[in-house]
This record gives sequence, structure tokens and C-alpha cells, in this order.
Amino acid sequence: MSRSSVRLSRGAAAAVTVGTLTVSLAAGPVSAAPASVPAAPTVRAPGPTPSGPAVRDLTPAVARQLDAAVQKMMHEADIPGAIVGIWTPGQPGYVRSFGVADTGTGRKMTPGLYMRIGSETKTFTVSALLQLVDRKKVGLDDPIGRYVDGVPNGDKITLRQLAEMRSGLFNYSEDPGFFKALTTDPQRPFTPQQLLAYSFRHPVLFQPGQKFSYCNTNLILLGLVVEKESGQRLGDYIRQHVTNPAGMKDTLFPAGNAFPRPHAQGYTEQTANGRAADAADWNPSWGWAAGAMISTLENLRIWAPTVATGRFPDGTRMVSAATQKQRLITPQANSDKGAGYGLGIFDVQGWIGHNGSLPGYESLTVYLPSTRTTLVALLNTDTDYQGQEPSTVLGKAITTIISPAHVYNLPVTRTG
Repeated sequence: MSRSSVRLSRGAAAAVTVGTLTVSLAAGPVSAAPASVPAAPTVRAPGPTPSGPAVRDLTPAVARQLDAAVQKMMHEADIPGAIVGIWTPGQPGYVRSFGVADTGTGRKMTPGLYMRIGSETKTFTVSALLQLVDRKKVGLDDPIGRYVDGVPNGDKITLRQLAEMRSGLFNYSEDPGFFKALTTDPQRPFTPQQLLAYSFRHPVLFQPGQKFSYCNTNLILLGLVVEKESGQRLGDYIRQHVTNPAGMKDTLFPAGNAFPRPHAQGYTEQTANGRAADAADWNPSWGWAAGAMISTLENLRIWAPTVATGRFPDGTRMVSAATQKQRLITPQANSDKGAGYGLGIFDVQGWIGHNGSLPGYESLTVYLPSTRTTLVALLNTDTDYQGQEPSTVLGKAITTIISPAHVYNLPVTRTG
């Protein structure tokens, strides 16, 4: 099969990456005034705490070093705007916004903006699935064919293999017909069944469980399982059972291209003609359970320890201890040393969480259990820099400073 010229809905330990375009999107960044916030709620990590040196204290000198590093990478990578938050209990918080939310008006980025979070949606969808596992509604080792008809190898592929990206199914967002349909009419809605049809027209890539291959198709199927077994729409289930109990009132599963204000505009080169465009009003239904959600810096600050530990901020369990233990089994993804993928979650050099990317936006929400440190970064571009996602470039620059023994260096892995 011939590849399309760009990648869509990347994230996690693999990127659907095929060509790099080089249109400059914005001028250099502008730093906002510092803003400190209280330390995040204490949440106990499951099992023994990994050994390792503490992150550096977020002193004024370290904060200035971070400011300079973020601004440098934004200038080099043509990132219009970014929001960054770092929190460790017992230390001052680091919250900054840099650059612009709108290149046309010069409106500055601010910490409270709504942002599209792309593949971080996967962490919410899989959390919903794991709650149904705890309720004995589904089993991780059930075949997907028990719940959804017409899946290639549906009698062999398990829900576990879908969640851990080892199904062997073709990634619908790599289909040239899908790419053409989306980019010629970015505001069109897609149904889950339409997305699956793009995948199922292709043969399977390998037999279930043979290897890791990051695939949005897997999450569309898991979203359908959640809906079937819960009797609720996916967004309604996530709101009632995941985000509301976590206190995440500004995290939502949008209807159509609805985007709460204030939000940042998002800049992409994943277009039909290859020219840069503002994708803020694109309809994210094509990402659905794999990438449609919206959130804020403060809400993702809550989510990082919640998804990494399986506990809500009040200490109650989001998923059982036994299920969370299974979730955090993160075997190495392909040949990527230090990067492993579990059940809708990754571990990159000790940082547990997920990243997200879809046209115009990127995000990174990770948690370091050894120090209970949370790092969140939100960007309003998805244009690669030297073959890497901008969120990876920024995450590496930040963690090189704050946690030199745990540098976030997500490898570049190409699929297809």
C-alpha cells in the first residue's frame, strides 16, 4: 500500500509519520508571567515506589533555566504557543504560558485555555473499559468478536491486545481514502463504523500478540465495547464514571467540532494541499475514542496521578488495584529501549502517562511515581521538528533539566 503524505492522530510509543513539511507557522514565543499553584493532592502509587533520585527543586534559578529551554525549543521548532505545568508535592509549582494562542491576532497563550488533547483520549477510553472489567461486564481476554461483528481475526484478538496495541489490525488513519475524505472536508462527521471500514478493507498486519503496532482502530473498537456493555454513549460514561469523580469539570468529549472558549487556535500542515492551516474548527469525530477529547492544564494536572495510580484525588479507586497492576505492565515497544506500552498507557524512562496529537494540537501528560511529579505540556501545533513530535522535543528539554535520570526521550517509531 502506498502511504499518504502526512500522519494523523499520532501519539504514544509510535507515530504514524510519513513526510515532513516545512512551512513556518509563527514568530518566536513570548513568555507569560510566572504563576505558582498549590501542590497536587497526595496520591499513593500502587506497589513499591521505584528508586531513583528526586527531581530538582523548582527554585527560581531552575525556573529561569526552564523558561529559557522552552523558549529556545519553541523558536527552533516554530511552535506558536505552549502551556507547561510541573508539580511535585512540597515544592512550588511551575506554571507558564509562552507564545501566542492566535497567530493572526497575536493573542497570548494563557494557562486556562481549552486545548484538544488527541491520543490522551485513549487513557480515558481504556480507563472506562477497565472499570467494566472490574464490574465483570467484560474480560480482558475476551475476543473482540464477542462484542463487535466483522472484525478481521475477531475470534482471536482480545480486548487486552487491543488496549496494548498488539492486535495486528490496520490503522484506519493511514488509509489514503480516509486522509482524502478528512482533508477535503475537515468539518465532516465520521461514525465509528465508517472509521472501522477504512481499516477492515486492509489485510491484518500480523497475528494477534506477535508485536507492537500503534493503531487507532483498536480504540474505536474498545469505545464500542464500552458503549455496548455500559448502555451509555462513550462520552456520557467517561463523564459520569471518570472525569466527574476526578473533579475534572473542564474535560469533555465534544459533540461535533464544538470547542469551549477560551481556546487556542491550532496550526497544522496536514491538509489536502500541504499548506499550513488553522484546524481549531476541524471535527474531531474522526478520532472518537482514540483522540477526540478536550481538556485544560489544570484538569490534566489531576489526571496524571489519577491514571498512573488508578486512584481518584480523594483516594478512592478508579480501577481496582489488581486491574491497575495489569495496566502498568509495559513491555518494551518494538526496539525502543526505555519505552514500553501497557493498557492504554506508556512508560518512557519512568514517566507514566500518554501523549496526544491531532491536526493543530499536541499534548503530553506524564507522572513520575518516584517523586510524585506531574508534567503537563500543551501545544498549538503538530508540525514535526527534525522528525520528532514537538511535544517530544519539549518534554525532552524540560526533563533534561528537572529529572536528568529520567529524560523523556520517546523514540521515533514509524509504522505501516
